[in-house]
Amino acid sequence: MTTSKVLALAAMSLLAIPATASANTWEIDPAHSTIEFSVKHMMVSTVKGQFEKVKGAIELDDKDVTKSTVEVTIDLTSVNTHEPKRDGHLKSPDFFDVAKYPTATFKSTKVQKAGKKLKVTGDLTLHGVTKPVVLEVEGPSPASKTPFGTTVRGVHATGKLDRKDFEIGWNKVLDNGGVLVGNEVTLEFNAELTEKAAPAGEPAPAKPVAPAAKPAK
Repeated sequence: MTTSKVLALAAMSLLAIPATASANTWEIDPAHSTIEFSVKHMMVSTVKGQFEKVKGAIELDDKDVTKSTVEVTIDLTSVNTHEPKRDGHLKSPDFFDVAKYPTATFKSTKVQKAGKKLKVTGDLTLHGVTKPVVLEVEGPSPASKTPFGTTVRGVHATGKLDRKDFEIGWNKVLDNGGVLVGNEVTLEFNAELTEKAAPAGEPAPAKPVAPAAKPAK
């Protein structure tokens, strides 16, 4: 067999070996992640709150981060501003209307590099309305092992939205011409991500063995 035939067979055998996927699934750890929001009150102070129940996952491509995807689900019934009456009002039809729309979702549509940060554009569905929202993201941080055998990373994201875009327009006009609740809402997301383990008992794909080359005559 000629040298050229040997090389051709070797190349064909390499092509038969399945490529290793570069994207890994990282799940949001609800116990160590928060989504916070802030909005102006009476046009003079800033009131903050958070959603205590959030879940989701990131398909992270370390070789090309722009190919990564993000999906997040927020339980709006878990809103907490440390004032029960205000929380009740936020859950009412005046605002989130959680009886009709108990969750909000974010699904990325584009991931772009922006210097040392990332710009993540996605569809936010809130109050039955879907609108694009842009987040500025720091991270993900380098992966690290925990004492419990898991691998974790972290991300921090910020963004802004106009609540009227999502048909959440309740307000009261003040004597000075201002409004009781601001329309611009600032979002901040701190998440700890845990690498999703492969299903138990799932064997690794076998790589075909290249046929032995016959010595050239």
